[in-house]
Amino acid sequence: MEPLKYEFYIGASPEKVWDVLISPEGTRATFFGSELRSSFEVGEPYAYVGPGNDGEETVHVYGKVLAYEPQKTLSLSEHPGPSYYANHEELESRITFTLEPVGNCTKLTLVNDQYTPDHPSRAKAAGGWWMTMSILKTYAETGKTLDLGW
Repeated sequence: MEPLKYEFYIGASPEKVWDVLISPEGTRATFFGSELRSSFEVGEPYAYVGPGNDGEETVHVYGKVLAYEPQKTLSLSEHPGPSYYANHEELESRITFTLEPVGNCTKLTLVNDQYTPDHPSRAKAAGGWWMTMSILKTYAETGKTLDLGW
């Protein structure tokens, strides 16, 4: 499968964008109410947890931290949460966020790749990442999320 790749230029510092990517407040605002829970140590587990199918503590995605370099790189293995697919442990991809300063802005590159064959979430991710990254960009620049009418 071809990797999913997105590049955004954000009118905020790498420090600010990084904070939005990893802080509980930032992830709740930009990842649909979910918190990124992790020690951020390479090889250790993480999970995005928030409101969903299993109540307020639904695990939406989980995996292991593959790389963590503050304000530069966050790479994660990714499995869909248990409430989405019975075979969630067999379904995997990799998500890598890379931040680069560009003038007074930040270039955020997202690559979602290494999907297991026939991964049922890939098609949804291909469209969903645009929305999620647009919300993140707006939040980093303004402190507000996009009103998508939900």
